[in-house]
Amino acid sequence: MRLLGKDLATALTAVAVLTAVLGLAYPLAVTGVAQVAFPGQANGSLIEEGGKVIGSRLVARPYRLPGGRPDPRYFQPRPSQTGYSASASAFSDRGPNSAAARAFYRGRLAAYLALNRPYDPGLTAGRVPVDAVTTSASGIDPQISQANARIQARRVAAVRQVPLARVLALVDGHTDGRALGVFGEPGVNVSTLDATLDRELR
Repeated sequence: MRLLGKDLATALTAVAVLTAVLGLAYPLAVTGVAQVAFPGQANGSLIEEGGKVIGSRLVARPYRLPGGRPDPRYFQPRPSQTGYSASASAFSDRGPNSAAARAFYRGRLAAYLALNRPYDPGLTAGRVPVDAVTTSASGIDPQISQANARIQARRVAAVRQVPLARVLALVDGHTDGRALGVFGEPGVNVSTLDATLDRELR
């Protein structure tokens, strides 16, 4: 009985110490270091305009007109499985042979062409980048391909009545390179790009 009590005391002490170290001290230390070294990233990589938070560099933000149609003045992100909700990040589980997948992709392709073809008459289904009609792994990824951004740039320039070259320069300025210089493909962050459009091309 005495041995059991000793083992129980040892176990409770270990739980208390590990809880204090790993549940309190370590998270507080990591949070403190992050706040000092990377305050922007630690607080959500927020985008502010006029002292007001309008979004995050990490979350896609689609602009919509009344009725839900895409606002042609802005670059549109990839389709989302979750309505671009950061609290419900998820990917699509549609299989390559799924009838639901075929219907979804056809619908997204038709919507993309309807939005962009009036400003790029030569745009065909074959020229539409795959990221324009497929969801990302998170459903809220703000990155689109350079090809997608350059197609949309024609629409944005025409609707805002600014030179295409000016919009393409902004696209280049919001293009991130490959991770560590070798992984993935360059991508354009539409969340920061759209915020810049409103700031510089009102």
